[in-house]
Amino acid sequence: MEGNGQIHHHQEQKVIIDTDPGIDDSVAIMMAFQSPGVQVLGLTTIFGNCTTECATRNALILCEKAGHPEVPVAEGSPEPLKGGKPHVADFVHGSDGLGNIDLPDPTSKKVEQSAAEFLVDKVSQFPGEVSVLALGPLTNVALAIKRDSSFVSKVKRIVVLGGAFFSAGNATPSAEANIHSDPEAADIVFTSGADIYVVGLNITTQVSFTDDDLLELRNSKGKHAQFLCDICKFYRDWHVKSYGVPVVFLHDPVSFAALVHPEYFTFKKGVVRVETQGICTGHTSMDMLLKKWNSENPWTGYSPISVAWTVDVPKVVAFVKELVTKE
Repeated sequence: MEGNGQIHHHQEQKVIIDTDPGIDDSVAIMMAFQSPGVQVLGLTTIFGNCTTECATRNALILCEKAGHPEVPVAEGSPEPLKGGKPHVADFVHGSDGLGNIDLPDPTSKKVEQSAAEFLVDKVSQFPGEVSVLALGPLTNVALAIKRDSSFVSKVKRIVVLGGAFFSAGNATPSAEANIHSDPEAADIVFTSGADIYVVGLNITTQVSFTDDDLLELRNSKGKHAQFLCDICKFYRDWHVKSYGVPVVFLHDPVSFAALVHPEYFTFKKGVVRVETQGICTGHTSMDMLLKKWNSENPWTGYSPISVAWTVDVPKVVAFVKELVTKE
């Protein structure tokens, strides 16, 4: 992605984080604010871990907590492209999306622009320079693509947390939650022709914090360590109930790592389509380009995207720890 796989700190990466915070989103957002090589241009909000309205409140709280109340927060779509009530994972993240630790309301306000307008504007302002880190359902990104056809050529890259490639889903056996929450949007984004990197459950479930890791975080002098430990408690307890193991999967932080340190991953290229109906709704299906097809099919003619295939787990865990314990 960068010539030698290294990001040089003097050239800051401009990033917009499209997010539904969310506990692991919060960890990733705090990491981004703690990264010297990253300039956060704004947060755009989406439903998923909580409602869009709640995600906006949480995004404003996170910017303030990070010491960046000036970073704009643009509110996104309250519902998926095809309408209807969005799925909200409050049972994972708490009714407030941040582990029910009763945070006071933010003092800053969201900007007037919608998330899609904000995405289009910033990408047009800095063509070829802005990466989008998409941590929730892809509704806002799809709306930006629909709004401005030049968005796909102007955006530097879109790093997506989503999908499950040759592995089980987490919303249903065949679908990952972000894609399942708006499969139409995901299909638009994946077939748009933009430079896309997807990090799925097959990668993110390999990377977790144990209770020992959380204790190490709590005992650190990290600027945001206590806060992140506080919100992780609810999330950890849900993992114990759901998976029977006391770990916290680091889905969003791993996706942030893929943006900043792509060299910690390997990627395979292929065309990805998303199933939008039936029992496999939200399933990400990849043509790995292993054979020449005799006739056209729904994968034919679309640009391949990069799907994360392997991850250097110790390096990613060390990277997450380095940023969350940073003073």
